[in-house]
Amino acid sequence: MQRHLIAGLACAICFSATAAVAQDCHTSKWGEDDQLGSANLVTPENTLLAAALIKQGKSLPLGIVIDSSTPAFSPRSLSLQVVQPNQQGGQKLDQFGYPGNYNDDVLQTWVGIGSQIDGLGHLGETGYYYNCNDEKEISAITGLTRLGVHDIPPLVGRGVILDMAKHFEVDTMEAGANFGEADIKAAAEAQGVTLGKGDVILFHAGWTDGKLESDPTAWVSGEPGLNVEGARYLASLDPMAVGADTWGVEPIPPAEGDGAFYGHVVLLKENGVYLLETMNTGPLLREGVNEFMFVLGQARIRGTVQMIINPVALY
Repeated sequence: MQRHLIAGLACAICFSATAAVAQDCHTSKWGEDDQLGSANLVTPENTLLAAALIKQGKSLPLGIVIDSSTPAFSPRSLSLQVVQPNQQGGQKLDQFGYPGNYNDDVLQTWVGIGSQIDGLGHLGETGYYYNCNDEKEISAITGLTRLGVHDIPPLVGRGVILDMAKHFEVDTMEAGANFGEADIKAAAEAQGVTLGKGDVILFHAGWTDGKLESDPTAWVSGEPGLNVEGARYLASLDPMAVGADTWGVEPIPPAEGDGAFYGHVVLLKENGVYLLETMNTGPLLREGVNEFMFVLGQARIRGTVQMIINPVALY
């Protein structure tokens, strides 16, 4: 009797644990073992379609230049030192076979600073990340054991920009201003932009152009952006990535009824869609370009959650 009771309790505990997981996460549409999410949308066919968007043979960087003064989500920071090893007092490196000299650099930084990609292990809920990855199993102090940014393949596809500042008839949207499905659809229609499966969808709020240099404290203290309803709408379109010219994509303060950065949970955890922050969209729009080939090959440091990036727009 006691053995049957223990077995029954064990089954009940197992069932309860399974039910809890079922409530907190769901299996990815790409399968229960998938770790790549929307990077599965990088295909030869989509790459060739994106390449056809190169009409002028030009390119522009989507990343901004960063340094130790670049404002960042607290407590993130960056420190760079340039050193000349074994060259104190003007010594030259005769072992090179000539009087050589060189500079090296030592970088101490958070990699979630400036223009960056958020990997699928960045933001979750109730202890779970994308595809039911448990924080207790993947979040080691030495790096993520799953969902690391180093595993993301080169992200190549069609990039599009929606000018939300233009939609709201301003140069720079205000901190806390937000947009959802209706505004996205209206802006896309007015600007002749279509949004489709595998696209990299970027929003221009005028935030980085209008605030980063002139008022860096204001730039990092708040931002306009995509509300949670808008995040759910975008996820339904199956994009490869969603980004903006803001440091967090979503509005701060958040839209009424939304949790702060809950759109990250919707896109990263629930749908496996990557986030691209502080994308330098202004120069492309000033070139009259809102559709282009997007190419990103991030640094591959094992186990990273995020990474400083400089994607390239080819048009």
